[in-house]
Amino acid sequence: MEDRQRYDRATVALEPPFAILDLAAMRANAADLVRRAAGKPIRVASKSVRSRAVLERILAMDGFRGILAFTLPEALWLAAEGFSDILVAYPTADRHALAELAADPRAAERIAITVDSREQLDFIEKAVSGVHPRAELRLSLDLDAGYVTLGGKFRAGALRSPVREPEQAADLATAVGKRPGLRLVGLMAYEAQIAGVGDDPPGNAAFARVVRIMQARSARELIVRRGRIVNAVRQVADLEFVNGGGTGSIETTVREKAITEVAAGSGFFHPRLFDFYRRFSGRPAALFALPVVRRPGPDTVTVLGGGYLASGPPGPSRLPQPYLPAGLRYAQDEGAGEVQTPLLGQAAQDLRVGDRVWFRHAKAGEMCERFDTLHLVDGDAVAESVPTYRGEGRTFL
Repeated sequence: MEDRQRYDRATVALEPPFAILDLAAMRANAADLVRRAAGKPIRVASKSVRSRAVLERILAMDGFRGILAFTLPEALWLAAEGFSDILVAYPTADRHALAELAADPRAAERIAITVDSREQLDFIEKAVSGVHPRAELRLSLDLDAGYVTLGGKFRAGALRSPVREPEQAADLATAVGKRPGLRLVGLMAYEAQIAGVGDDPPGNAAFARVVRIMQARSARELIVRRGRIVNAVRQVADLEFVNGGGTGSIETTVREKAITEVAAGSGFFHPRLFDFYRRFSGRPAALFALPVVRRPGPDTVTVLGGGYLASGPPGPSRLPQPYLPAGLRYAQDEGAGEVQTPLLGQAAQDLRVGDRVWFRHAKAGEMCERFDTLHLVDGDAVAESVPTYRGEGRTFL
């Protein structure tokens, strides 16, 4: 109740729908990320923030260095705005952006792009072939960090890179070295099955035990395999960084000697999906408010909007969480609607038309695709209102 009243007071002059970022909660979350990183720098995943002004605030804090971008056009924009040390975490097939990167020596010094195959190397070379003079392009090799067992019959982890073994990584690193204008500067491997899967899912103790066993075995396997890969690649390339992990795996990832930095993004906002980890806890920092516009019954209210579903496998876990006041739930046959969302529960009895219901998104930065402004709440006042990527007219996906 205290937070709800504080948020209501701070935003009394605003008309919902709108989004806020609680600066005290974000600072506390950032400090905990640094503690868990145990001295290794944290590269900030921009996908989970999606506000240039907030990225600047985070990077001004001790313990954070560099950006993990999600598209090359985004990285080019951030570089033009003064950001540096940008790693694009996903491969690109954007010919125009590649040509722009090759034509801009300043951007090429600040940005590294991800590859995981010779086919991508061929694509890059063709895309930049007409650029003269051409800046050297800095590349990072993406590795498969998934956990595979039972002779390949069981796999956990994101389907990303085809590069899994030391020999494969060394071969691709050697191929990069033979191509003029391309230079391998880093490695990255995201262990999604640890970093992005909570080990304390609600309501299913047996499944939770399976998740924990899988994650422990995966961490043991990965520390050996990733170390061997890094050693093999360092024989043929001078690496500037080896990036790994994410918000959910920081304390395990930093134990690996081969890792020089970890990544984090969702931990700053602490969205709903990150409530289900035993290793750490965070404070919800990013919220959005929707107004009550109807009262269909004594235990039911309807709010404007709400259908802000998160990416990933479809299901209830991808819906926003009605957060404040506590005790509201979705109507089973309607869920979260594009224009209106009914909410049920005893807490609805005390809500009137015009009141706010505060929600948490299931993920972090995806919320910012729905709002053009983040109102930064400090204490019981809005300290500043800053644009999201959308608010600056930048929609990269």
